[in-house]
Amino acid sequence: MPEQEWLADKFEENRGHLRAVAYRMLGSLNEADDAVQETWLRLNRSDAGTIENLGGWLTTVVSRICLDMLRSRTSRKEETLEAQLARPRVPTSGLMDPEQETLLADSIGAALLIVLDRLDPAERLAFVLHDMFAVSFNEIASIAGRSPAAVRQLASRARHRIQGAPAIPKTSLREQRRVVDAFLEALRRGDFEGLVAVLDPDIVVRVDETAARSGAAREIRGAENWARGAIAFSRQLPGTVQPMLVNGEVGLVWSPGGHVFRVLRCSFFNGRIAGAEIIADPGRLRELDLAMLEE
Repeated sequence: MPEQEWLADKFEENRGHLRAVAYRMLGSLNEADDAVQETWLRLNRSDAGTIENLGGWLTTVVSRICLDMLRSRTSRKEETLEAQLARPRVPTSGLMDPEQETLLADSIGAALLIVLDRLDPAERLAFVLHDMFAVSFNEIASIAGRSPAAVRQLASRARHRIQGAPAIPKTSLREQRRVVDAFLEALRRGDFEGLVAVLDPDIVVRVDETAARSGAAREIRGAENWARGAIAFSRQLPGTVQPMLVNGEVGLVWSPGGHVFRVLRCSFFNGRIAGAEIIADPGRLRELDLAMLEE
């Protein structure tokens, strides 16, 4: 078998793994495919005969490419969320359409992708490679250009941020989760009475300018008033919605394709949602501290 054909076969054997690493690093299937393609180009330019562990070499190269892409994102202060959501999300490989990409994000955990996006590039590299793919800290250190001890600290810091560190007791979080789960279940069923049951009768709901429909009220008062509007409006929202910690309290996050689109912040009193804020402004969404909830 010609050397080039052998090399192509070996690369294809590793493509799925490389794509998985790149997707978790970048959170975008288009960008992951670009990183994998660049890895293939670099393999072609290398002296493949000197590579002892091809799988490890490829993982190192794709990780470095992804790290550079993440740093480039940060340096240009990232595009707005509106641009991300408007951009066509057709994978370059032709293997997966946007609906399948959303399913992939769901299988990984949309909440995890959201929180990974809040990590800095080095933290994300350390967490993804070590905690998801069992790459040693020594190997990650060579990719990141830091010491193994520094990389270990990066992974620990990332783990802490992903798990969340709420300042309120877990019993209180469990109660909040119960209320928000009941709210979400009623919302999905279109159950007006179920919604009213978990809302304080005098609830005040504020809607930011981006989230508000043209001419719609920016402030809604009363459980029944909001329940009617919430049922109607929820049917128009795209993507996955799930409970997450929002600035330390349980709320809801809508995340089509793993990108934060809208957040419902909640405040609680006497076992009900007493206040809420609907946030869609990209700048404000970026400032929110989002974390996964323990199951």
